[in-house]
Amino acid sequence: MSAVLLVLGTGAFAAAALIATLVVLPAGPSRVPLSRLDPSLAPSTSALAGAGAAAGAAVEKVLLKRGRLAAGAAALDRAGMSTTLPNFVLGVGLTTVLGMVIGALLGGLLLAVVVLALVPFGAKLMLGFRAGRRQAAFADQLDDSLQLMASSLRAGHSLLRAVDSVSHEAESPTSDEFSRIVNETRVGRDLNDALDEVAARMGSEDFTWVAQAIAIHREVGGNLAEVLDAVGNTIRERNAIRRQVKALSAEGKLSAIVLMALPFGVTGFLAVTNPEYLAKFTESIVGYGMLAGAAVMLLVGGLWLKKTVAITF
Repeated sequence: MSAVLLVLGTGAFAAAALIATLVVLPAGPSRVPLSRLDPSLAPSTSALAGAGAAAGAAVEKVLLKRGRLAAGAAALDRAGMSTTLPNFVLGVGLTTVLGMVIGALLGGLLLAVVVLALVPFGAKLMLGFRAGRRQAAFADQLDDSLQLMASSLRAGHSLLRAVDSVSHEAESPTSDEFSRIVNETRVGRDLNDALDEVAARMGSEDFTWVAQAIAIHREVGGNLAEVLDAVGNTIRERNAIRRQVKALSAEGKLSAIVLMALPFGVTGFLAVTNPEYLAKFTESIVGYGMLAGAAVMLLVGGLWLKKTVAITF
């Protein structure tokens, strides 16, 4: 209870200090600063913004030295996040430090270590979840996008104009990816390279077929609208099968989620209702060994369940 009161007191003191600062310090100038009227003048930066920029530059230097900059930026692109990789890493780091402090105050060193492991892992899971959801949405929208492209080609538009029409008419994430294709081709990048990069970023085998069909058409010619219609029909049938498989495997996936969440739920319930019961596991080597064995079995069971419910076709 004292730790909770300490956290509440710290928060109240911070809020009071913020209010006092806003009240006591004089307000800024009422006139519009000259830097906003003259674009040639650089805007003045605050100390906090300068510290954030310096921290971001330091994080970027470390990522570049370890060779993680390109892979991390690609992961953010797949997840559809507009923030830069140094800012994302810096945000995760600050959240981890704050979570460790709160965990140490509320539950001691063990909870702080758990937070240290869970926050970066949770950030990685969040990126994977967002990327998977974005890729699934792109796959579901692909047949409609191809139909729109074929209709534009039949109306007499060029291939780039058809791609641009999809970027304006389709929903996200398809509109975002096709807009990126249009922007890259406008600055001189080859269309085939832009299409291949979208296929790789979205992890879409269907769009790989589309990119290959467009590349072949650019080499040998032909009626691209009919080719896109045929590819779109095949993709539509594959999507129907994919949805059927997803519906049939939904029960198994839900069972896997419940079984994986059950140990954590029971542990959390016991930690709140009877903390002395769980304290025995951290008082001896045997207890730590039992926790390690439980973690290993949980990991093996999770991988087993993942393989069981993952159906490829």
